Amino acid sequence: TCRELGIKSIAVYSEADERAMHRRLADEAYPIGPAPAAESYLDIGRLVEAIERSGAEAVHPGYGFLSESARFARAVESVGAVWVGPAPEAMDAVGYKVRAKELARRADVPTIPGYDGEEDGEERLAEEARRIGFPVLVKASAGGGGRGMRAVTHENEFIEAVRGARREAEAAFGDASVFLEKLVEAPRHIEVQVIGDQHGHVIHLFERECSIQRRHQKVVEEAPSPALDPALRESICEAAVRFAREACYTNAGTVEFLLDGDDFYFLEMNARLQVEHPVTELVTGLDLVHLQLAVAAGEPLPLAQDDVTLRGSAIEMRIYAEDEAGMPSGGLLETFSVPEGAGVRNDAGFEAGDEVPLNYDAMLAKLIVSAPDRPTAVRRLRRALTDYEILGPSSNLPLLRRIAAHPAF
Repeated sequence: TCRELGIKSIAVYSEADERAMHRRLADEAYPIGPAPAAESYLDIGRLVEAIERSGAEAVHPGYGFLSESARFARAVESVGAVWVGPAPEAMDAVGYKVRAKELARRADVPTIPGYDGEEDGEERLAEEARRIGFPVLVKASAGGGGRGMRAVTHENEFIEAVRGARREAEAAFGDASVFLEKLVEAPRHIEVQVIGDQHGHVIHLFERECSIQRRHQKVVEEAPSPALDPALRESICEAAVRFAREACYTNAGTVEFLLDGDDFYFLEMNARLQVEHPVTELVTGLDLVHLQLAVAAGEPLPLAQDDVTLRGSAIEMRIYAEDEAGMPSGGLLETFSVPEGAGVRNDAGFEAGDEVPLNYDAMLAKLIVSAPDRPTAVRRLRRALTDYEILGPSSNLPLLRRIAAHPAF
């Protein structure tokens, strides 16, 4: 996107990523420290130094590490650079799940029955769990990705689950606070892509379905959702826009919902671009990063809600360097041959000859297929997975092929 717009791109890299593809592709690159993320990609001071040394006018937060850190956004703005994302105040408002649920209620967006009061001692939580009725979910207030989350089916398991969730939340987010939600036992995971400009306009770019997950991490994402009829689609997308307006949200973001039959409940908001944004791009014909940069530059959105239309079907699968047990796998990528053909897109972070480090997330690439309808998209996906070839690190291709071949899929 930057190349198309004639914008110079500047990368940062740790010692582990000295030969990484993102460094090779950028116009300039700056080292920011040792391999451990805490000493490089998560070190705000080092990142700010790189901004100042390079003279960068704007910072795109990506979708990992500090992408949802209001503190980092403020640090970027403090040195005169533009943050290509929502205002730090909006990030604060939606990033803390309890506060986000309050915003949802104010915006008349349905929320899951639960308890998120300030009094979160064990006895009070147990009392509230009995009121909600088992099974319940204990969830970390300050984070996501399944960390600090425990499903509890019986009351006698509840206190230990709360203690375990607190320990995990403290370790992952530095915040041990938890809240409760009714456990929806057979939900679908629907998220709505929204984008707002600095002139008060907010629109949605329809929904994606992300129900196929492993350990609470998404594996398959598609647009549109096969579970929504036109009336339910309109209802859930309008709810997402109401929420974003209530949060005074600008730039790109995703409002996530649990779908339970014809009922839907607000789950959380991701204050950033999502890994699965390509499926939305392929069914709307819009470049989300282009829109992000335009909004960050102060331009009004170039289109109104009625200008956004759905075309066909798109499916994304995440290609990971991991073994059958889901453990990360690193080493030399001896072969990395990606599928090609009509309706096939590859967003890859590696190529043959690259070393896959074990220091970070194990995602190698994203395979995205699109077609005029879902059955054709599924056939293209199966063919593309057959053509995919990786030698060196283990990959999750066998799992993805099984999913794509499954009758339920």
